[in-house]
Amino acid sequence: MAPRLELQALLVDLLGSTNVYFQPPPSVLMKYPCIVYKRDTADSKFASNNPYRFTQRYQVTVIDRDPESAIPNKVAALPLCVYSRFYAVEGLNHDVFNLYF
Repeated sequence: MAPRLELQALLVDLLGSTNVYFQPPPSVLMKYPCIVYKRDTADSKFASNNPYRFTQRYQVTVIDRDPESAIPNKVAALPLCVYSRFYAVEGLNHDVFNLYF
């Protein structure tokens, strides 16, 4: 299975629903709580000027009406995951993470 599809399955399992969206277009009507993720950047490691490891980084955003949601804590517990920021828009709480996967 492709790494992104593995990440999709992991996030669906973590959320407990299929409200997980990869780079959704503006026309998609999202259901909350949800997780939205997109490719962000990548990290390459080199030895003798040759790449030996390449790791994709995703920006993962948990969106929930509940400001005390347990979902961000579950995402934060993933390996190689770093909390980035929080913001609220129109009654929706957004917790943003950077996840190497």
